[in-house]
Amino acid sequence: QVQLVESGGGSVQAGGSLRLSCEASVAVGSMFYMGWFRQAPGKRREGVAVLERYGATRVEDSVKGRFTISHENANNRVYLQMNSLEPADTAMYYCAARPGRMTANQALVEDEYVLWGRGTQVTVS
Repeated sequence: QVQLVESGGGSVQAGGSLRLSCEASVAVGSMFYMGWFRQAPGKRREGVAVLERYGATRVEDSVKGRFTISHENANNRVYLQMNSLEPADTAMYYCAARPGRMTANQALVEDEYVLWGRGTQVTVS
């Protein structure tokens, strides 16, 4: 059973930064896609940033230029560096993974992912 464990959430003021970490129980490279989703109260879970096995990334428009996804194979971790945070970024952030290929333009679609962490809360005031 693959496990994904998120950490790094917290409360920050607008304009601040946080770095989220997702530790996987398997090699990051064993997943075709790994990334981050978020869910604000009363809203659907949405894709934020996804990393594809061979290095391509997909980033949601509202966070482009502010959020960066990266990985560290040695520690089986995927990171989300979040800068210039805004109150609209307040949400529970989830790490997700998908072992197999899919159409690239589906990379930020929640339903395409079968492996999920429990989430880490980010609150921006």
